Amino acid sequence: MTTEEYITLHRDDDVRRLALKSQSGVDMHFALQQIDGWQRARTKLPMWAARDGVLYPPHVSMEQCSSEQTAVYKRDSICRESPEEKKNARFIDLTGGFGVDFSYMSQGFGEAIYVERQEHLCDTARHNFSVLGMDNTRVVCGCCEPFLQSLPSEVEWREKTTIYLDPARRDTNGRKTYAITDCTPDFLALLPLLREKARRVIVKLSPMLDHREACRLAEGVSEVHIVSVKNECKELVLVAEDGEKPVKVVCVNDNDIFECGLSQDNDGGKAMLRITDACPSADDTLVVPNASIMKSGNFAEFTARFGVAALDRMSHLFVVKNADSTAVFPGRSFRILAVSTMNKKELRRVLAETVGESARANVAVRNFPMSADELRKRLRLKDGGEIYVFGTTILGEHRIVVCARR
Repeated sequence: MTTEEYITLHRDDDVRRLALKSQSGVDMHFALQQIDGWQRARTKLPMWAARDGVLYPPHVSMEQCSSEQTAVYKRDSICRESPEEKKNARFIDLTGGFGVDFSYMSQGFGEAIYVERQEHLCDTARHNFSVLGMDNTRVVCGCCEPFLQSLPSEVEWREKTTIYLDPARRDTNGRKTYAITDCTPDFLALLPLLREKARRVIVKLSPMLDHREACRLAEGVSEVHIVSVKNECKELVLVAEDGEKPVKVVCVNDNDIFECGLSQDNDGGKAMLRITDACPSADDTLVVPNASIMKSGNFAEFTARFGVAALDRMSHLFVVKNADSTAVFPGRSFRILAVSTMNKKELRRVLAETVGESARANVAVRNFPMSADELRKRLRLKDGGEIYVFGTTILGEHRIVVCARR
């Protein structure tokens, strides 16, 4: 049996069990890597998994690479030219890597150039791009800085060029870094040259990075895309294009998209944050913004857009009275069942009425002097169930517990 036949035969099998066996004539290390990679790609990269012959990297690289969902978002919402415009334009990825983002974002462009300094990644990319039918692609093995310097500077060439970078975010010891100044290559140092060579520059950064600071340091940023999947912030994408205009922040969580301005702090910048002047009560709707909106910090615009009020300036929980049953908020919404102070007797009564004998609830805290685990122990609750318990602060100083249901 050949290695390729073994991979096809055992593609759906448990990799850990296969690792305990050996097969004559089969490169087991390579076979297990390919089986594991394909199994991960089924959910993360369906387009790749649907093509036989794709080569997959070790599982760590598969875990770290972009998902199809985030790559398609960048393709459709950032590289948003019409099909006709793309045919006459070019896309350049200066930090090719495994090539997932490149394989999606370059779709439709008349010319697509993948640049990567590691020869083995270039070899893998050539193979995979051929398998994927990407006939508009050129693979360049080399460092991105000299390649960038070699590009033409003519206006006509520049106007049809989009450049993408996903700088490495690990130090020389392999540890993760988050500061924009720690990226490799140095995006900030390259930015003037990038702007000289391309009409649009797209940079993917760590979701842990402060996007306000990034916009302050990176001249010419016109858009910030905060991309979450299943309420987990995955990517922070900066876009620099020609023209002086206010920075637009696009908060994306699956199918929820909320556009706002760039806030300068966690209170929503200079805009007036709407704050409730009373304690929430039963049957009010409690709203928890999704991860992308939380990261944007633009809560003032959120309250204005959706008619909600913050429980407190720092709590980042919101309430609305008499909400329409069909109202949809970008995040999670709950019907409040009861509200209690931290008084022990009152807490026991409220928990008995809402949680009941199961003594089970999902506990979270916002702007509260205890952790979620500490509050759960204090309330003697088990984790899980249909009831949600929020410990938070209102009116600047009053600690309350809100019991609610999705």
